[in-house]
Amino acid sequence: MPIIRLRRLRKNNSVRELLVQTRLSIKDLILPYFIIEGRNKKQDIKSMPGVFRFTIDNLLKDLEEAKKLGINAILLFGIAQRKDFLGKEAYLENGIVQKAIRAIKKQIKDLVVITDVCLCGYTTHGHCGIVTPQKRKIFAKTQNFILDNDKTLEILSKIALSHTEAGCDFVAPSAMMDGQVKAIRQALDKNGFQNTGILAYSAKYASNFYGPFREVLDSRPQFSDRKSYQMDCRNSDEALREIEQDIQEGADIVMVKPALAYLDIIYRAKQKFNIPLAAYNVSAEFAMVKAYCKKPENREQRTEIEKNLVLEILTGIKRAGADLIITYHAKEVAKWLRH
Repeated sequence: MPIIRLRRLRKNNSVRELLVQTRLSIKDLILPYFIIEGRNKKQDIKSMPGVFRFTIDNLLKDLEEAKKLGINAILLFGIAQRKDFLGKEAYLENGIVQKAIRAIKKQIKDLVVITDVCLCGYTTHGHCGIVTPQKRKIFAKTQNFILDNDKTLEILSKIALSHTEAGCDFVAPSAMMDGQVKAIRQALDKNGFQNTGILAYSAKYASNFYGPFREVLDSRPQFSDRKSYQMDCRNSDEALREIEQDIQEGADIVMVKPALAYLDIIYRAKQKFNIPLAAYNVSAEFAMVKAYCKKPENREQRTEIEKNLVLEILTGIKRAGADLIITYHAKEVAKWLRH
């Protein structure tokens, strides 16, 4: 039997490009932004080189550059000026995200604006919802708390409605509360916003890959952890149930978060559900690449290593089944793909 020479399909770059199955595009990328109050501020984030906290005036400048690179979608996170136990600043008409949406829609055309809907960055306790005390047991030395799912749904709906009234295109509930998509969909429809979409954080795992992000928002839980509402990394079937429930409740796009340690979830979700699927290439995944690429002394060599590594990672996420990739690498990738 003759040798089957599959290497003929890889013999040079022209042949390889002709036969590529998975092509990463600038249009696949969603760029996250962190917004703060004030003017003319662009704050470095030490754990995430090249990522910044922007005031709205500087956000608009950066968005002009991103738009020229071909980036058409962004995800906004607000950083609260005054936190409280209930996260009231999250749904103020003149809150930081609400002001940013209006400014973006006024100045920059044809940009898809997605907003994160959660409470962790706005509460003093750092949890993603409304926390209520449990009854004390006799002689108990400490107060126990529970996260009230249904009270949280009311607040998430208020946040989503305030973002929509400001002009966003999609709201992205990330609190992992049961019924959050249904509650938000009903609130939006009731108020005449049937055309505002929902990008649901459907399979969001209780992950160690969120560390740098929590530093940026100062949103680490002040007690306990988020394992009672975010998913267990050991479970996969449950993720499909979560995704299916969000689809039934009215999600337009579903998400798996994080991406790299959960490529199997992305693959299974894409195989099972015929719906747009996003994956979040999260903060520690970004930070690890940046840390590794500091090693070579030659700057040109560092850039080439980082380029090849990032493109391989994002292509792998897309190959697994993601239609959209939320990534802090988006501007760099856009430059590489254009050239």
